[in-house]
Amino acid sequence: MGIFGNLGGLFSADMAIDLGTANTLVYVKGRGVILSEPSVVAYHVKDGVKKVLAVGEDAKLMLGRTPGSIEAIRPMREGVIADFDTAEEMIKHFIRKVHKRSTFSKPKIIVCVPHGATPVEKRAIRQSVMSAGARRAGLIAEPIAAAIGAGMPITDPTGNMVVDIGGGTTEVAVLSLGDIVYARSVRVGGDRMDEAIISYLRRQQNLLVGESTAERIKTTIGTARMPDDGRGQSMHIRGRDLLNGVPKEIEISQAQVAEALSEPVQAICEAVMTALETTPPDLAADIVDRGVMLTGGGALLGDLDLALREQTGLAVSIADESLNCVALGTGKALEYEKQLRHAIDYES
Repeated sequence: MGIFGNLGGLFSADMAIDLGTANTLVYVKGRGVILSEPSVVAYHVKDGVKKVLAVGEDAKLMLGRTPGSIEAIRPMREGVIADFDTAEEMIKHFIRKVHKRSTFSKPKIIVCVPHGATPVEKRAIRQSVMSAGARRAGLIAEPIAAAIGAGMPITDPTGNMVVDIGGGTTEVAVLSLGDIVYARSVRVGGDRMDEAIISYLRRQQNLLVGESTAERIKTTIGTARMPDDGRGQSMHIRGRDLLNGVPKEIEISQAQVAEALSEPVQAICEAVMTALETTPPDLAADIVDRGVMLTGGGALLGDLDLALREQTGLAVSIADESLNCVALGTGKALEYEKQLRHAIDYES
């Protein structure tokens, strides 16, 4: 039996999944992050029956461009599952994509969940992963995974502060001795920034743009604070003129984007300030020494670290692989499961 047990270990490809609102990343034990695709599923609906057409990158290209018979949706909203069946299909697709060859055993999968997820939302994620073919499904809190992925010494008896800005949520947490001392999950992230840009253009320019255009503006010239020259870089964008209904092209500057993003950026700054106010004094002293670590795709927004530094007066640094931090941390929890078993929840 011992021999077969070892064989199972050799062939099992246990995985860690960062099931994000915007992107899903898959980490395979011993191989690292080997898949990063948008969390989007496209369906063909015929006579009320749904048939999956595309998942991930191909499906994302269809967002906002589909005919009546095709639906492109994002099954994750604000870090948790909004559409159960679609999420299951998406997880199955990604597991199959990673496992090109069939293995002897079903994989053990660890998934990260937002700290603010309710027991019902956690159960939904666990059930989706089990239905997609997992042998065992473990959950780990996103701030812990982000801090591990950023290389922070979370098992030490010192305070570490991590701010993980994802597509749907921003997690602000203070960690010590391998667990969360304080954590707050605010439903502000990359999606809220895109929405802020869309509504700003509608209000100020009478121009209607889609989600993909808003995301392109954010990633190209997005900034969290006013440019020094009061204008900054600019780019040309196209959308529909709301006054006469025809397509039109306009130029948008960094200053306008900074104005559009002021509300979500302020919400993130306030979440960090609230966390600092409720942190025990000794841990707060450690945070003054060590500073704040930013992770997640939202950390790549231009000058966000400077905006936070101005508000808090603390050193703010951006993790090296901020986009992959949570996936890498969840993967490390899989590799060093014995040391981190208190942080992984296999039950609830």
